[in-house]
Amino acid sequence: MRAGFPDFRLGSVLATSFTGTLSERQGEPVERIPVPHRLVDWLTVSGLAVDSCTAAQLDLARELREAIHAAATAAAIREALPASAVHVINDRSAQGRAAAILTPEGERRWRLSSASCVEDALGVIAADAISVIAGERDGKLALCASPTCRAAFFDTSRSRTRKWCEMNTCGNRQKKARFHANQRTNPRSVE
Repeated sequence: MRAGFPDFRLGSVLATSFTGTLSERQGEPVERIPVPHRLVDWLTVSGLAVDSCTAAQLDLARELREAIHAAATAAAIREALPASAVHVINDRSAQGRAAAILTPEGERRWRLSSASCVEDALGVIAADAISVIAGERDGKLALCASPTCRAAFFDTSRSRTRKWCEMNTCGNRQKKARFHANQRTNPRSVE
């Protein structure tokens, strides 16, 4: 990927990975798609390659991202879905013209109506969000236990008790903080 930008935090669920393009929402936010070509990069690594993206399309993407985050957060804490978020998700889903195709290897891929149609890619992301939020998939929506993150993620662990959006980032950060706090309160004597 392009140098000078924070790495993407990719997961196995398209919709919640997309919301992860803005992380540390409760701390100092980290925007991972600050410019249009960075959205092109994210879509490419997510299997939705487009040739280009305009500033207006980036705005549409960010609006969808925030709508998915708001709806997923509400679903995770069992609150009513915000009507404005539902409206944005439904609009983006309806405006996309992507088609699911089956590869010879038996995998699903997406064919966009044209190589530069960001709206088609956003439609795929919105449709994925709908299936997750509607409870059509095996798993549950949860919020990251990190007080600075609070990202919505889709927990597919066997026990459905995962605490962190990503163990390599938020989980490790919290465990390190707890370890250092314990070290300060219970210093070991060295002989």
